[in-house]
Amino acid sequence: MDRTDRQLLTLLQQDATQSYVALGQAVGLSGGTVHERVRKLRERGVIRRTTVDVDPAAVGKAVAAFVLIEANAWMGDPPTARALAELPWVQEAHVVAGAASVLVKVRAGSPEELQAVLKRLYGIAGVTGTQTIVVLETFFERPVDTGE
Repeated sequence: MDRTDRQLLTLLQQDATQSYVALGQAVGLSGGTVHERVRKLRERGVIRRTTVDVDPAAVGKAVAAFVLIEANAWMGDPPTARALAELPWVQEAHVVAGAASVLVKVRAGSPEELQAVLKRLYGIAGVTGTQTIVVLETFFERPVDTGE
């Protein structure tokens, strides 16, 4: 991956709806060349997906929380990943080192809904406890730094 690829990634993270022509103008290449570079970035898995950044509060999911999941067994296996992926409130799930086994980011519509999600987490095999950190305000969320 060269400097131009990194520039393209930065521009696409800012606005993935830009045309290949506009991207090409920004990096000094033709639209066709940019299209080919982006295709190759997708094929190599550098670009995993293209999505829309939705305001969670606008769709009724204003409550954000990070939940540390404690367990009595190793949780970094496919059954745990599947169980977490089945919960639509879980936006991210990470196997972590430390006192907890897994860290999840949850979005809910209310404190009561968050409580229901926590109950569901306890239903996952091996879970013995949780520690929940409720987000009061988000200063910013940053895209991946491409090194550009």
